Amino acid sequence: MRKSDSTMGATITIENALKRYGNDTIINGLSLEVQPGEFFTLLGPSGCGKTTLLRMIIGFNSIEGGIFKINNRVINDIPTNKRNIGMVFQNYAVFPHMSVFDNVAFGLKNRKLPKEEIQKKVDAILKVVKIDHLKNRMPAKLSGGQQQRIALARAIVIEPEVLLMDEPLSNLDAKLRVEMRNAIKRIQKQFGITTIYVTHDQEEALAVSDRIAVMNNGVIQQIDTPLRIYQRPVNKFVSNFIGLSNFMNANIKKEAGETLLCFPGSGNYHLSMPNLQKDIADGSEVLVAIRPEEFELSSAGPIGIPAIVQSSVFLGAATHYFLKLENGCEVEAVQDSDMWEILPTGAKVWLTMKAKKINVFTPDGDIPLVVREELL
Repeated sequence: MRKSDSTMGATITIENALKRYGNDTIINGLSLEVQPGEFFTLLGPSGCGKTTLLRMIIGFNSIEGGIFKINNRVINDIPTNKRNIGMVFQNYAVFPHMSVFDNVAFGLKNRKLPKEEIQKKVDAILKVVKIDHLKNRMPAKLSGGQQQRIALARAIVIEPEVLLMDEPLSNLDAKLRVEMRNAIKRIQKQFGITTIYVTHDQEEALAVSDRIAVMNNGVIQQIDTPLRIYQRPVNKFVSNFIGLSNFMNANIKKEAGETLLCFPGSGNYHLSMPNLQKDIADGSEVLVAIRPEEFELSSAGPIGIPAIVQSSVFLGAATHYFLKLENGCEVEAVQDSDMWEILPTGAKVWLTMKAKKINVFTPDGDIPLVVREELL
């Protein structure tokens, strides 16, 4: 089975989407555009509106405001079965009384395709998802990963313009999740189907996506590539939701043409920050976000922020340290492992930061103050 004209990737445009349940506004004026062939992920905590938005696109939920388009064709009032959208559900939604072959063939039979064409298309897609040897099995005899492959094959075989996936891996164990996310990414690229993927799993989103929209309370916080979202989150919420961040208060000091970060109660540790916005006033309070791998630890001192090792976890390639600062603040740091030099509990260390990596926000965490590299 190969790409057809209908699966070369459609543009999805959403303008000012609105959805309410009673007095609660779940989606409030949301707009986005997904490019042809893009793997686009909606990421956010439970209840943020990502599944609601997905169900509005396919037609399972009503659209109370806004315009939804596929290739500039407004779909608001088009019935679900006429939208040419494939969907993979969290619970697989595999028909238990049908064989693997008949499950995958279901949509094609509903479209009244000739029997020979159905046979050809189903056989081809079963090979793509690597369950062709199971085509006569019943779902009860299959693993969760195999059932999810059935659901994926059934969604793709109808050659949809758009593929929607709602938490498709959440019911699988950790090893199967990694295997299936790699398979989904490979198959999506093979067919070039524009895909919107919903998950609350940050690692999953980073692994499969071309771009990610981070959502919270029905509002998109940031849309960007996985790398940019991880490295340059636009606010405290994104910084804390994608990966792990330590947050520390600091003050701006301007001296001899340099912009410095000064950390209260940290001795004389100052960090030069040439990538901060130039109009930040001397003495301004800021919030600094430091990922664990953006700390550097030294047992020699005295340059850096003093800290005491509370505990450590050896993870093979890296060691994860839990530390307490002199002001009582607790932080986490990850360092490359050296089996001969793992710092013991109770050891005094000094923390420095990688200036080009850390992020700085206004005190409320809402506005980024680091100038993106392409704007420098």
